[in-house]
Amino acid sequence: MHNFKKLNIWILSMELAKDIYEITRTFPKEEMYGLISQMRRCSVSIPSNIAEATSRNSNKEVAHFLDFSIGSIFELETQLLISKQLNFLEERESNIIENKINELQKMIFGFRKNIINQSVSKNLDS
Repeated sequence: MHNFKKLNIWILSMELAKDIYEITRTFPKEEMYGLISQMRRCSVSIPSNIAEATSRNSNKEVAHFLDFSIGSIFELETQLLISKQLNFLEERESNIIENKINELQKMIFGFRKNIINQSVSKNLDS
């Protein structure tokens, strides 16, 4: 079990969620129940699933909840690209968020891989 508040992936995902809330404030009001809602829910889902993963007893369960975070972050990246195509975001702003998303994707995959390797190592030692 990990203290999620000390995990870099959780800290960065919280920052990303805040960024998404801030940038979606500028989206057209007709997107309130479309992209705004979708992007906000995805961005909140990422740190939420990371936190939930840390409460699990087995590495398999931890990896399972990290998979949910991975799915949400790829959804968010897609929604960001759609927002960019619709000119809801400036290029610079979009690039900053996209870079954070890509960095976080790598970090979550790395953390998940480490958890799985720990599980495999324990099984080999048994």
